[in-house]
This record gives sequence, structure tokens and C-alpha cells, in this order.
Amino acid sequence: MTRHIWWIKTALQTGQPLIFQPLLGYPDGIQGPEMMIDFEKQANRMGADIRYGLATKVDFSARPFKLWTHFPEGMTGENFDKTTPEEAAALVKQIKATPHDVEADAVILSMGATSKMLGIPGEKEFFGRGVSTCAVCDAAFYKDRTAIVVGGGDTAMEETLALTKFASHVTLLVRSDKLKASKVMQDRVLNDPKVTVMFNTTLKDIKGEAMVKSATLKNTMTEAEQELPIDGVFMAIGHTPATQIFAEQVSLDSHGYVLTRQSLGATGVEMARLALNEEGRVAYPTMTSVEGVFAAGDVVDTRYWQAVTAAAQGCMSAIDAERWLEKR
Repeated sequence: MTRHIWWIKTALQTGQPLIFQPLLGYPDGIQGPEMMIDFEKQANRMGADIRYGLATKVDFSARPFKLWTHFPEGMTGENFDKTTPEEAAALVKQIKATPHDVEADAVILSMGATSKMLGIPGEKEFFGRGVSTCAVCDAAFYKDRTAIVVGGGDTAMEETLALTKFASHVTLLVRSDKLKASKVMQDRVLNDPKVTVMFNTTLKDIKGEAMVKSATLKNTMTEAEQELPIDGVFMAIGHTPATQIFAEQVSLDSHGYVLTRQSLGATGVEMARLALNEEGRVAYPTMTSVEGVFAAGDVVDTRYWQAVTAAAQGCMSAIDAERWLEKR
């Protein structure tokens, strides 16, 4: 059993291809898995103790904190993901009845968030080959090409506008008869000559060969369908943070994001106010509602969802955790 700062993360289990793209420090671009190997080599060289596993249960009620990283006999991570909430709760109860695997004096939560998908045919098959969840990341690949954005909120507006800088035309699909985005964002999209907004329209399926070639659209009022030739499809219907096992351990917002002293909302502001030190600065900004538990990345971030911002928060939380431990 070990006791140290323990990072909690979830493994990439989708098996979906990653888009090749340039990244700071890699002038010729690099595949995501190769980049992660480089990161691991560097961390190992600096003496990091890296262990792979999936946290299945935690207990933050007292220090040292307890973490379980095993499944009940005969259960795997893939099977666990397919259980109903009731079945998952029963399995977690079984897990907690067994000895815990790790003890830690401080914990950093960095499980990330997953983009919401529609669950339609072609969506998984063409992910990374024309289907994306980040126009800020992938818009440059659609220079002089056409794309669809699905969604009606501010995120969908931002994705649409990011694409218009490169794409020849963008079609925005909105399920209802109006946009949910702010008035300013609506005006920018509706007045862009490169954008066509289709209200009361959903995406039925995505077709292609090596890459996306077309998509079937369905009118929610008349149920009429049409096939639209297209080069790319961008899902902009929100994110789901991977925080299910922490619901009763740390404070979460109404969407399941972990609240810290730097969260962008009223609760985060209040947490920061209560944590002001004698210098008038917020002590340990990345700390959650539990002393000694910190959080970073997309599990906290409700606005940016970029690798660079997640990495920066990871650095911040590591520094906060180290300084907090030093004082004890």
C-alpha cells in the first residue's frame, strides 16, 4: 500500500482514431499516443511513480484518504461501464466492503470529461475521420470544405464561428425552433454569410468511406429526410464530466463538474472568498470542498476544454498539493 499524492484519471477506452495535428513543441505535428509516450518518458526521467489503473471507489471522509482500484471478481472496466446506475451502486458497495488499494495524504482529481454524442449510425465509425467534437482543434483541416455543427447553445455558436474562418460553408443544425445561445452569439452566426441555420432539424446518420461524405438530416416537425453532401460533422451539444464516483465525496455543480476555489460561478467565488489568507489572496485555488483534495482539467473547466488549459491546471494543482502537504 502506498501513500503519496495520488492522481485520479480515467483511461481512454474508446479506441477512436486521433486526428494528426500540430502542437506546440512539435512543428511537424504528432499523433496523440506518441505525444503521451513522450510525456511519460519525461515524467519517468524526473522520478515520477506512474501506475495505471482505474479508480472504482474513494473515501475522502478522513485522512489518509482511501482509494479502491479493483473491480469485483469477474468484472472488468468495460463491463462496469455497461451497468445501470442501480447495478453500479451495488457493485461499488461490494468494492468498498473489500480492503482499499491505496492511501494518500493528498489527491488530485483529473478524470476529464467526455463530449456528448448523439448515438447515431456512423458517429463512432467516422470519429477522427470527419466527425469531431472540437472545431477549435480541427477547423484548420476544413479549409475550403463544408461542415455541419450540431447544437444550439453558445458552444455550438463558437464552434460554427471557428469553422467559418476556414470552411467554405457551415450548416448549423438546431433541434428546436430557436437558438439557446446568447443574443450576441446568435447575431454573429445568423449574420455570417458562410452559415446556414436549419431549425427543427436533427442528424439521423453519417455516411462515408475512408472519410465522411454525407449526412442524413431529419425535420422534427414533418419527419421529412434529406441527404446532405458534407466533409465534416462537429458535435457541440455539451460535455459530461467523469465524476460519478465522487458525487458524495466532494461538492459538484448542477452539471457534475467538481467545484474548486477558482470555479467560474457563484459557489466558486464564495469558496474563494472563504479561503482568503492574511495577504488577501486565495489559498490553494485548485482545492475542492475537501481539504487535501484538489482538481484540475476538464473535470473542473466549464468553458475552455483545451489540452493546454488542462495541463496548466494540472501544474497548478500539483503545486497547491505540494505546498499544502509541506505545511503539514
